Amino acid sequence: MKLTAEQLAQYDQDGFLVFPELFSDAEVAILRGEVARLKGVEADCVVREGHNEAPKILLKMDDPEWPTYSESFRTLSRMGRTLGVAKQVLGDEALYMHHYKLNVKSAIEGSVWQWHQDYMSWQPDGIPRPELATMMVMLEEATELSGCLYFLPGTHKMGRIEPYFDESTAYKFMAAPPERMKEILASHPAPVPITGKPGTAAIFHCNLFHASGHNLSHRDRWHLYMCYNRCDNRPHEVENPRPEWVRSTNWNPIPLAVDDVLPDRTVTR
Repeated sequence: MKLTAEQLAQYDQDGFLVFPELFSDAEVAILRGEVARLKGVEADCVVREGHNEAPKILLKMDDPEWPTYSESFRTLSRMGRTLGVAKQVLGDEALYMHHYKLNVKSAIEGSVWQWHQDYMSWQPDGIPRPELATMMVMLEEATELSGCLYFLPGTHKMGRIEPYFDESTAYKFMAAPPERMKEILASHPAPVPITGKPGTAAIFHCNLFHASGHNLSHRDRWHLYMCYNRCDNRPHEVENPRPEWVRSTNWNPIPLAVDDVLPDRTVTR
C-alpha cells in the first residue's frame, strides 16, 4: 500500500491519517473470532474491569511466547496495509513492535481514556525520541455514543507535555493534567471523532493528543492498536522497567508479509 505525497503531507500537518474500511468484512470476521477466543485467557497481559470482570485490554497477541498469541493478529501486524504504512510515515524500513493491544470497551461499562500522548508513557520506557506511530484498526463500528477515539489535529508538533499518573480506571497510565489540557483544547482545532465501520483504520503520531469517552451504547467497541518503533530508537535501560507485555524487548525488525492475506485459522493451547 503506497501512500501519496498528499497523504504524507497531511500526516505531517495533522499527525494522523484515516483509511475507511481498509480491511474487508471477511478479514474483520477472522479477527473478531480470535477476540472471542482470547477474551477468556487469564494472564497478566489481560486487564479486566466492571462488575463482570470483562476484559478491558488484551496484549501481546503477536508474540508466540504469550498465551494471548494469535497467528491472525501476528500476520495483521506485518501486512503492507499496516507495517508498510508505518514504514512510510516513519521513514524507516527497520521497525519493531513496541506495544500491541486490543482495547475492548465493553457496552455500558467501558470506561474513558483520558487525553494523553502515547509518548508520555513511552519516554519513561527509555525510548529516546518520539519516532513511533500507531496503527489502529476497528473491529466493531465506532460511533460517538460507543466511545470512539478523538484526535486533536496538529498537537503532535507541540512535543511531549509533562503528564500526571491517572489512576481513575482499571488501566492506569500517564495522562495530560486537566488544566493544561483545557489550554491545549482552546488553542487548537476542534477534536476529530474517529468513527467508522468495522475494518476502518487510522495511523497516528506518538505525540498526537487523543482520548475516548465511556461506551454508552449496547455494543462493545473493539479497537486494535499496533505501536511501531524504529529499531534504532529502541529503549535504553531504565530502573524498574514496565513488564514485557507493555514494553517489548524484542527489537528485531519485523519482516513484511509476503502477501496481504490474513490466515483464517487459530492457534489452540
